[in-house]
Amino acid sequence: MKLQGKNALALILIVCGALILLGKLGPLVGWVVSLIVPIALIAFGYLGIKNGKRLIGGFLVFLGAVILIGKLTPLIGWVIAALLIAFGISILTKKNNSY
Repeated sequence: MKLQGKNALALILIVCGALILLGKLGPLVGWVVSLIVPIALIAFGYLGIKNGKRLIGGFLVFLGAVILIGKLTPLIGWVIAALLIAFGISILTKKNNSY
């Protein structure tokens, strides 16, 4: 099957519809599926840059990165909080407090 004309359009529509349906399945599944779109944008941007389309590839990478950072912000906050707590505990448990 060649991906030309109607075949490519049909495949794109099927994938988009499947992503929309998977996004509606539930909070956890929807969140995981919502990460696929920015990761795919970054991957397509990388392919564009690799194939000589630097402007559109760079735009797709930038857009995908911004969306991905926005979706991962709560997770990044939890990681930073855990690191701060671990660092504070390590300071308190040191025998030689030099701080």
